[in-house]
Amino acid sequence: MAQLQITLDEQLLHQLFLGDSKESGINALLEAILNQVLEAQASEQLKAEKYERNEARIDYRNGSYPRQLKTRVGKLSLYVPRLRNGHFSTDLFQRYQRSEQALVLSLMEMVINGVSTRRVSQITEELCGSDFSKSTVSNLCGQLDPVVTGWNNRPLEGSYPFLFVDAIYTKVRENGRVRSRGVLISYGVNEKGYRSILGLKVDDSESTEAWKNYFDWLKSRGLKGVDVIVSDDHGGLVSAVQKAFQGATWQRCQAHFLRNVHDRLPKHLESEGTEQVKAILHAPDIETAHTLLQSFLNTYQDKAPKVTEMVEEAFDDVTAALSLPEPYRRRLRTTNGMERLNEKFRRREQVIRIFPNRDSVIRLMGSVLMEKDEKWAEGRRYLKMEDYFEWKAKQPKSSDQSNKATDIYSG
Repeated sequence: MAQLQITLDEQLLHQLFLGDSKESGINALLEAILNQVLEAQASEQLKAEKYERNEARIDYRNGSYPRQLKTRVGKLSLYVPRLRNGHFSTDLFQRYQRSEQALVLSLMEMVINGVSTRRVSQITEELCGSDFSKSTVSNLCGQLDPVVTGWNNRPLEGSYPFLFVDAIYTKVRENGRVRSRGVLISYGVNEKGYRSILGLKVDDSESTEAWKNYFDWLKSRGLKGVDVIVSDDHGGLVSAVQKAFQGATWQRCQAHFLRNVHDRLPKHLESEGTEQVKAILHAPDIETAHTLLQSFLNTYQDKAPKVTEMVEEAFDDVTAALSLPEPYRRRLRTTNGMERLNEKFRRREQVIRIFPNRDSVIRLMGSVLMEKDEKWAEGRRYLKMEDYFEWKAKQPKSSDQSNKATDIYSG
């Protein structure tokens, strides 16, 4: 859509900043913005503004019809344009409501199953304004679940040279007990340089077997071409990566590693010691990194022997990105992007606290990830891949490495 200029009248601004209810002010602001977005979309589809005469116009306005949108700040009254000879199309409602619907649905399930607190019941009333029957919940599930499930199991086309992997834990009620369950997630950077969320699975833990099943599932859907995997150093995950992607490079997340170093250093050495390790990780090349490592070991061998042992042992894994061309190192050295995805889920999870079942986890988190995936697909390229493939083609390969690479790219 072309750039949109939003107009706010004096009465709306007065309600927003000076009114008695902050929520009603935000509600009015959202209504004004979204209604103007709908009008702008109509003008874009008609190729003409209101009352404008031009040769490019393809249809005419024919009034509007009201439509309510349920949000966390209340119901919004919107007016959807009508066209005389055609049909006005917008994905505003679908995109905006998907994660909202998943959130409300999870809350409703908790109320119906009798596992929610009084506060959660109150939140549901505030969000939805009415009680919900099991048939209502079933109908809503029938609308949302196929969309999320279809997206989560879609075929993965093309290759994904860079793979980011992580897990997040959440509480799920199973067989009358509240249990901690792992949500396994990954996103890849494809050969065109765009990020794409590959899928999520709920499992009992982060065991090697759980991660192996997750990677097998991704491969069955078409995942191939993995050359670099970025993750933390969870034992089960690392073991599964080594088995599933033989010959690929594993980059241990530097952010997690720095936190581990900081926590293990004596209090009086935390600041300077962490900075020296950071200098190793951010070295311009592997030779400089080795030099800085030796200096760190000489300085702290007697002061913090356990830390020096940990840094020396992890050196190859945390500096793996240094073997790549310089433009790719910064974005392939940490799982910070995955952490930001987790934060989006946590904000919604804080309202729910305990999920009534695993399906509700997939429903809510899948909706959140699905919306993010759409934004990534329509946004700017994450990495320019041409230079990477040119560099990759020049790298010498032994026969053993060639065989492994063939295995990887065949999935």
